[in-house]
Amino acid sequence: MGSGVSRQVERRKALTLERRTLYDLHECCGEDFPACAFRPADRKNWMDDLHPEKLQINRIVWPGTHNSATDKIGIPFVTRPFAQCQSLSVYQQLVLGTRVLDIRIQKDRKVCHGILVTYSMDVVIKDIKKFLSETHSEIIILEVRTEYGHDDPPEFDKYLVKHLGQFLIHQNDNVFNKTVAEVLPKRIICVWKPRSSPQPKNGSPLWNSGHLKDDWINTDLPSTKFESNLKYLSEQPPVSSRKFFYRVENTVTPKPDNPIVCVRPVTGRIKEFARLFITQCFSKGIADKLQIFSTDFIDGDFVDACVAVTYARAEGKA
Repeated sequence: MGSGVSRQVERRKALTLERRTLYDLHECCGEDFPACAFRPADRKNWMDDLHPEKLQINRIVWPGTHNSATDKIGIPFVTRPFAQCQSLSVYQQLVLGTRVLDIRIQKDRKVCHGILVTYSMDVVIKDIKKFLSETHSEIIILEVRTEYGHDDPPEFDKYLVKHLGQFLIHQNDNVFNKTVAEVLPKRIICVWKPRSSPQPKNGSPLWNSGHLKDDWINTDLPSTKFESNLKYLSEQPPVSSRKFFYRVENTVTPKPDNPIVCVRPVTGRIKEFARLFITQCFSKGIADKLQIFSTDFIDGDFVDACVAVTYARAEGKA
């Protein structure tokens, strides 16, 4: 018991120190980056507002959500707080401006997060189609993966093509250099990441795992994650020469040996520093490498920050 209490005391000290580190950095550097004050007139149609005929796919900073379809996971007030990473539905996230969705599934095509389960993939697809029917120029990156510890749904690739085929942008490295207008009327880059089934091949309607990469750091310490995100991003090629999407996740993860394992209070340790992260990217000369930026419990300001960088790039300010 003594050693367990001691570990928790040390963890509390480390957390306090790391939060202070980020607050001090914020006080020193602020949130000033090119076009940081820009706000899209309509988050639901922000790509359309930034001139699709000029907006290149590889120049977009894509606001994304982590564990996107967990708004109704588990049992309310019982198991939900341990696995819920978003409070909005997939449709509501898209209307808010989210353009990258991270969906985890199990063998029966239901969305899951670890052992907890929610609605089926059919609900996600319905929400996506509803959003696409109400907009004209918004492109979505849809990542679907088989959750760790689960088996692939049988013939899931065929399922995705059957239900989304008319919207799918086929896997092709040339897409990165195209404008949004040049890929329309197709609207979805769908990355399918099975655990044991064959990966999608070049030219197929679905994209393989090599086209969406990240460096996940499993920690609940905010400064550790913040600095790791900067380090790994700095090691990536610029978006102009990259033939894959690279994601930075502004999230931290509850640890099993921590008394607080609910997602929201833990991820709140880093969520507020999204604009600071972007400012640091510019300060360190790596803003040209930022591409997908994801968060738990996405809000309008997070979307605005990503769109502001996209706008700055489109206007030649960054």
